[in-house]
Amino acid sequence: QVQLVESGGGLVQPGGSLRLSCAASGFFFGNYAMSWYRQAPGHERELVAVISSAGHITKYADSVKGRITCFRDNFKQTLFLEMNSLKPEDTAVYYCNRERFELVGDADYTSMPLDSWGKGTQVTVST
Repeated sequence: QVQLVESGGGLVQPGGSLRLSCAASGFFFGNYAMSWYRQAPGHERELVAVISSAGHITKYADSVKGRITCFRDNFKQTLFLEMNSLKPEDTAVYYCNRERFELVGDADYTSMPLDSWGKGTQVTVST
């Protein structure tokens, strides 16, 4: 049974940092590209970052480039999202998911999440 459990969210002031984690089980983690999505109140879920199965290639939404880094530990079956210089508009519930397709080189990539969405982890950026 595939399980993806997000954690690490919280309340942080603008300019602050957080590291989110996604613990994966029930499948061979190192075989899949993975992604982070977020959903803010009143908005659709949006893609934040994608990382290739080996962790060598990443793609980011324009809104987070330069502030957020996605990386993974395949031995620990864990996905991470390091978030710096946080802004109020980063406030959202953050989710991780497996990707149907591998992320390869500089080719255009269309995210296709494989699994049902978990509970996510709430990130709130506010004074």
